[in-house]
Amino acid sequence: MRRSVRRFGWVGWPLAVLCAFLCAGPVVAAPVSASAVAPAPSAAVPVLRWTHCHPGSAAARAGFQCASAVVPLDYRSPGSAKITLALVRHPATGPERRLGSLFINPGGPGGPGSSAIPRLIRLVPAMLRARFDVVSWDPRGVGESTAVQCFASRGAENTFLGGATVLPLGAAQEAAYIRRWAQFGQRCAARDGALLGHVTTAETARDLDLLRRAVGDRKLNYLGLSYGTYLGATYANLFPGKVGALVLDGNVAPEAQANGGKQKATLSMSQRTTSDTGTAETLAAMLRLCGQATVAQCAFSAGTAAKTKAKFEALLARLRKGPIVIGSGPAASSATYAELLAGVHAGLYVVQPFPPSRPGWSGLAKGLQELWLARGQRRVVRSTPAAPASPMRYAGAGQYYSIACADGPSPGPLQFPGLARQEVRQNGPIGLVWLWEDEPCSTWPVHSATGYFGPWNTRTAAPILVVGNTTDPATPLKEAVEMSAELARARLLVVRGYGHTAFFNPSRCANNAEIGYFVHGVLPSPGTVCEQDSRPFQGRK
Repeated sequence: MRRSVRRFGWVGWPLAVLCAFLCAGPVVAAPVSASAVAPAPSAAVPVLRWTHCHPGSAAARAGFQCASAVVPLDYRSPGSAKITLALVRHPATGPERRLGSLFINPGGPGGPGSSAIPRLIRLVPAMLRARFDVVSWDPRGVGESTAVQCFASRGAENTFLGGATVLPLGAAQEAAYIRRWAQFGQRCAARDGALLGHVTTAETARDLDLLRRAVGDRKLNYLGLSYGTYLGATYANLFPGKVGALVLDGNVAPEAQANGGKQKATLSMSQRTTSDTGTAETLAAMLRLCGQATVAQCAFSAGTAAKTKAKFEALLARLRKGPIVIGSGPAASSATYAELLAGVHAGLYVVQPFPPSRPGWSGLAKGLQELWLARGQRRVVRSTPAAPASPMRYAGAGQYYSIACADGPSPGPLQFPGLARQEVRQNGPIGLVWLWEDEPCSTWPVHSATGYFGPWNTRTAAPILVVGNTTDPATPLKEAVEMSAELARARLLVVRGYGHTAFFNPSRCANNAEIGYFVHGVLPSPGTVCEQDSRPFQGRK
């Protein structure tokens, strides 16, 4: 999924809607010529030794096995430096004939599959779990693989970023934000420069092909979510003869992502791929449906769609004057204007509750209502200083930006204040979350020479199933339509519903279509439209 609200540690206010493993982010940086990507010399196929995962880990609790794979740092010189990738596998559970491995990328860039997929395994249809070994991995630069670590600890990174962890408001904050993220990039380059030059999506696609060979599969069976769709499209065009059944859910059209499309680098990545518009449209839909629901169904409802929209705008206006405090004493918490926007942004991703960190739209509405009822409070709550973090591997913002900034163009830093004003005019303040998450790539110091920037229409050995929700806050349906048009062989499946991806907002109809393709090789009929299983604020049909 696209990143949203800095996936790497959003905490602190009543909505508490963490992006965690769900978010994928825009791809923004200076482009590199596609001619720089030559066919890679052959690399040795890794040997996978599956063992028990670390006791107490999410993978161990979910019945996964763990392994590591050694792959080249630079595929142009596969015999030189090596890096390690962390993998997990959920062995096929059924008595039927095993059909091979189903690789899943949960999104990002920077999504650690080794921890995400064990938590999400119940969302994988039972028939797929029965017939396939479900395999995921931490891409290069991420998680338990050889990882980008811009600071010694998460605490050190958080201290360095300070106020630059939320979107800036006003010229002074914008200038400080741009300076701080430029300094952040320089810190990352000084500490991990060699690795930063080799974490493009193209190199992850080459890793994926080695992993396919390592598990013994002739063709790749793959489910890509959000950013994982871009990885899937890259793989399909680098290894067209190895494409088995690929399903891309929550799509970002690759031409706009990699090359900027018609706008090139005059807009930020999220603006070019219309994530900002998707979020604004989904917020409008959430407020409309909330207003049409009872207070018991949607706590923030003001009785009509128009009144509920006005209530939300009034809450934003109140927060522009200062933070709102909820509770008192040690349990008190507060929310700022920027935090509200970021929290609502993340809260739109999953419609129905998904424990432990996703309360769904009803939970989002309850959080908004809490703030509404406490809006008279303005006393600032001072947080308790966190204990110093010990030096250890951590998932920081550098893992996201090292990949995102390698894969496409960005406007320059001086353009972002003007783009922010344009964003508010077009989509309201909610779009600022996307825009300012794009900005650090405008000054990112490392640009790899191993990216892939097209063509995207190489004919593949098998067609690709492209899935898109009609109201997706991060990857609008328009992106799925463009993905299916840019790929040489694709079938579009539309899901009439809300939230980011059909995977996280289930549809039995879409699940059956994917099962039919993965298990039987049968695509849904052209023009198929599925319905989501649940309606916002109403539950299952």
